[in-house]
Amino acid sequence: MALRLVQVNFKARDDSALGRFWAEALGWGVSSEEPGASSVMPVGSAWPVPAGASIDVIAVPDPETVKDRAHIELATTSAAHHAELVARLKELGATPADAGQADLPWTVLADPEGNVFCVLEPRDIYRDTGPIAAVVVDCADPRAMARFWGEAMDWTPHEVTDDRALLRSAIGVGPYLEFLRTPHLKDRWNRVHLDLLPYPVDGQATEVARLEALGATPADVGQGDVPWKVLADPEGNNFCVLGPG
Repeated sequence: MALRLVQVNFKARDDSALGRFWAEALGWGVSSEEPGASSVMPVGSAWPVPAGASIDVIAVPDPETVKDRAHIELATTSAAHHAELVARLKELGATPADAGQADLPWTVLADPEGNVFCVLEPRDIYRDTGPIAAVVVDCADPRAMARFWGEAMDWTPHEVTDDRALLRSAIGVGPYLEFLRTPHLKDRWNRVHLDLLPYPVDGQATEVARLEALGATPADVGQGDVPWKVLADPEGNNFCVLGPG
């Protein structure tokens, strides 16, 4: 396995406030090693989190407020847990969000900065993921995205159809990665993206070259001179390949 998903990256006006929200929401801790960056992960866990992905919140001057292509889904274990979690999230500052959903068994909310996320009804498939069940990415072609991301991270496909593709780490830990066919998909600035870590960490250049051979392209999001590389997948979703430092 040459790459692993290590964190879901959120852009925010106030990284500290949004970091506190997600720490309370997930029952995790929050820390900050530098201004403008807050890390949310299980209390006492080293980075990278051994059995899942953490959340990294980065402050930017004016993040977009429109719905993004990616969002997270939270797992619940029972109907009572679902109701309790939704109520607690609202107390923390989440608000109901109309994402065009019909009468569905899950609940759609927005965090205090407008990032839409879902609280799922209990599902057996997510019983061992931890609090984050899945990272969901809107796309035009789930099959093509499953091929790219499956090869990029050596993840195992659990379901691949014209409408939906579901992947998970080959060792069966952490959240799933889901690609959902979305009609009338428009280009949107990515407020939420994935950060990948090479094995070994100094293999960044090799992994970037491999990803480009699979169809990724370099992306300029104004990052400047930084130790990570920003790429876009074949449908234009930005992601980062981390490196030394």
